[in-house]
Parts: sequence; structure tokens; C-alpha cells
Amino acid sequence: MGLSKVYGAGDTRVVALDEVSVSFARGEFTAIMGPSGSGKSTLMHCAAGLDSASGGSVHIGDTELTGLADKALTRLRRDKIGFIFQSFNLLPTLTALENITLPMDIAGRKPDKAWLDTVVDTVGLRDRLGHKPTELSGGQQQRVACARALASRPEIIFADEPTGNLDSRAGAEVLAFLRRSVREMGQTVVMVTHDPVAASYADRVLFLADGRVVDEMREPTSDAVLERMKQFDAAGRRS
Repeated sequence: MGLSKVYGAGDTRVVALDEVSVSFARGEFTAIMGPSGSGKSTLMHCAAGLDSASGGSVHIGDTELTGLADKALTRLRRDKIGFIFQSFNLLPTLTALENITLPMDIAGRKPDKAWLDTVVDTVGLRDRLGHKPTELSGGQQQRVACARALASRPEIIFADEPTGNLDSRAGAEVLAFLRRSVREMGQTVVMVTHDPVAASYADRVLFLADGRVVDEMREPTSDAVLERMKQFDAAGRRS
């Protein structure tokens, strides 16, 4: 709440987040959009504990991230947060299944087999689990990354442009999977995207400009999102 992020000082001072207060409901898919420099990626990074805020507080469930020691913050990110990045971030020497279970392996925890089976079947990669990333298409690699984020049953998943490196068909498959994970598994997903089509898969869209949330759209369509984005000028302000 009241989240602020400031870079630099004096003439070089940049306010990336300007007292942003927002919540992400359990079992909801939220897309964050805005012009370049609007603060959308900064908001996600601070909310996910990947970057520290200059002011305000961040809560994941009942845990406040502000002031956590590095080791405790690392443990919280590992146990309560799932991440999906544009670049997949898979280890090339591991199979798809080994990549999916890697965070739990590092934590010394055994995966819940029934849940893991559900996740694997939901992403549709049952017959590709023994393959390494170089033997998978881009869409399949990103679905492995999605399954990895879900496998430990995190409280929330943050996705940073998850379809940015995919063609439209593979991107649609990944977005459909994320939506299914919310609808059928009760997962909470927060996605940063610049794509109105991707945003249309979400339950709501938050629009940022100049480091502030300036609008919200429920049950978005790609046309409605595109029309709203046209209201922003090149400087990142509402016209």
C-alpha cells in the first residue's frame, strides 16, 4: 500500500512509482498495462520482492516483505511466489520435468504428485517431460516455465511479458493455460504486458501512467483495451 519507488536524486531524480495502492485478489487474473516508463514493470518487481520499494509496504498473504532479511526474502520468493519470464529461464541441461520441479528440489521438498500430475496434464506436456529445452518449441518451453511456477502451489504468480518471445498461436496457448490455472486451480496471476490481446485473457486490467494507477477495466476485450491505450500519448500521460 502507498508504494513508492524513486531512482536517483536532484536533477536525475525519477519517480517510477508514486504512492500506488493496489491489491490482487486470490483466484483472479490481473493484467498491468501502460506506456513505456509508466512503472508497470517496477510495480511487479516491487510486489514480487525482486526490487525494494522506497516507501510504502508490500504484503504476500499475511507476510510483509518490507524489512525482510535477504535470506527470509529469498525463502518467501521460493515458497510463496511463482515467476514466469519472457526469456523462459529454463536450465538447458535439465529435462522438462526436472525444470518443473527444480524450485522444490532446491528447497528440499518433494512435490505433491497428484498436484504435479494435474499441472502437467493442464499444460499438455505429458509426452515431452523427458525432453530438454533445446528439444522443445518456444511455446512448449514457456509452458514448462508456467508449470514450474505452478508446481509448488504458490500464493501468487507474477508473469513478465510471458508471450513476448512467442508467435501468436503459442502465445494464445500459454495465455489460455494461465486463465485455466485461475479458473480451475484457483491460482492468482499478475501479468505485465503491452499486448491488448494478452490483456483480454485477464479478469481485469490495471492501467498505469507516470507511476500511478489511473484506470481499471473489468472483463476486458482486446478492442476495449486497445482503445484505452490510445488515450495515452507518447510521453506516458493520459491525453
